[in-house]
Amino acid sequence: MRKLTFILLCIAISFTVSAAKILVPMDETQKNHLKAYGVAFWVLEKDVPIEWMLNFRGGSFLLPGMSGVENELVIRGVSYQLISDADAARLEQQLSSPNANTDMMRLEKPPKIAVYSPKSKMPWDDAVTLALSYAEIPYDVVYDDELMADELSTYDWLHLHHEDFTGQYGKFYQSFKNYSWYRQQQKDYEASAAKHGFAKVSQLKLAIARKIRDFVAGGGFLFAMCSATDSFDIALAAGGLDFIEAMYDGDPADPAAESQFDFGRTLAFENFKVRMDPMEYEFSNIDNTEARRSRALNESNDYFKLFQFSAKWDPIPTMLTQNHINLVKGFYGQTTSFKSSVIKPDVVIMGETMSADEAKYIHGVFGKGFWTFYGGHDPEDYQHRVGEDPTDLNLFPNSPGYRLILNNILFPAAKKKKRKT
Repeated sequence: MRKLTFILLCIAISFTVSAAKILVPMDETQKNHLKAYGVAFWVLEKDVPIEWMLNFRGGSFLLPGMSGVENELVIRGVSYQLISDADAARLEQQLSSPNANTDMMRLEKPPKIAVYSPKSKMPWDDAVTLALSYAEIPYDVVYDDELMADELSTYDWLHLHHEDFTGQYGKFYQSFKNYSWYRQQQKDYEASAAKHGFAKVSQLKLAIARKIRDFVAGGGFLFAMCSATDSFDIALAAGGLDFIEAMYDGDPADPAAESQFDFGRTLAFENFKVRMDPMEYEFSNIDNTEARRSRALNESNDYFKLFQFSAKWDPIPTMLTQNHINLVKGFYGQTTSFKSSVIKPDVVIMGETMSADEAKYIHGVFGKGFWTFYGGHDPEDYQHRVGEDPTDLNLFPNSPGYRLILNNILFPAAKKKKRKT
C-alpha cells in the first residue's frame, strides 16, 4: 500500500513538473477565441506575465501552468494544452529562429481601459464594448465631463464609441430629426456644451478631440471604429472653422471654411473633402461606401485581406493582425472603410479590400502613442441599422473580425522579450 502511494505521488509530482506551461492555441482548433483574450487579461491582472506567440498558430498564448489558470480556461470554455518547461523552451527557440517569421512577445501589465461613450448607451450599441463584455475584460465609461476634467491621463487605452466629433449629431437629421431620441440627444449635447463654457456643440467636441489627440501624443493608445474615425480627423483639420449648417449649430456654414483646413493636425487622413449638405448622411469622401457599391460588393463577396508583417521587425502591426484566417468578412457602418487616396503616406495599412481601392484596418504612431482605426460598425452584422437587435457573441465565439478589436486591447501590455546571449 505504501509502495502504491509512493508511486502515485511520484506520478503526481512528475505531472506537475511536466505540465509547467499552458498553451492556448489561437488557430482553428480553438473553441472560443474571444474568451481566450479574456483569460489572458485575467492572468495579467494577477501580476503574472504571459507570452504572446506571434504568427504561431494564429497568435497563441503561453500561460503559466497554475491550477487557477487552468480552472479559468475550463470555466470559460477555452481550449488549451499542457506542456512541459522543456517543450516551452524548445518552442521559444523555434519561434526566435532568424529563419522563422515568428516571435515571442511578453505581456506584462494589463492596460486600464476607457470607452468614450454617452452613459445612456448600452454595451451592445458598440462592437468594442460588446467584445469587452463578452470576453469579461473590465473597462470604464467616460464622456465629456471626465475628459474636460483631464481624467483621461489615468487610462492607458481609449476606445471611441461611434461618436460624431463634428457636432452634427451623426448627420441623422434627415432620417431621424422628428424622433424623440434624436431631439433628446441634441438637448443633452447642447446642455453639456453650455456646462463647459462653449456656445456650440461643435466647439465642445473639438476641445474633446484635441484632448484625445494630446492623450495619444503623450503615450496613450487610441482605438476607434465607424464614424469616430473620420469625424475625429475632420474636427481636428477644421480646427473650429464653421463648415456645418444652422440646424446643427444655429448659424449658416462658412462656404470658405474647407479651403482653410489644416491636415497637419490630423492622425490618419489628408486632402479629403467634407460633405456639407446637412441632408446627406456622409461626413466626407474619406468613407468609401458609395464607391464600393459601384463595385457590386455585397454580403456574399465582401472580404478584406489582412497583411502579414515581420514578427521580429514589425511587432506592432504583427500583434494587431493576429488571427486564424487572413481573409475576413467585410461589414458596413456609417464609415465603412477608408478611401486609399486620402490616407496619409506614413499610415500602416493592415487590412484592405483591393477590389474597392480601400483600407479597412489602419494604424499609426503619433508622438509617443499609437492609434488604430477600424472601419464599420459590427463585424458580425453586415449592415447594422439603428434600432436593430444586438449581436449575440455566444453565436460568434471565433469571430475573426472581433479578434482584431481584442488584439488592440492586449497590445498596450506588450514588452519585447530580451534575447538570451
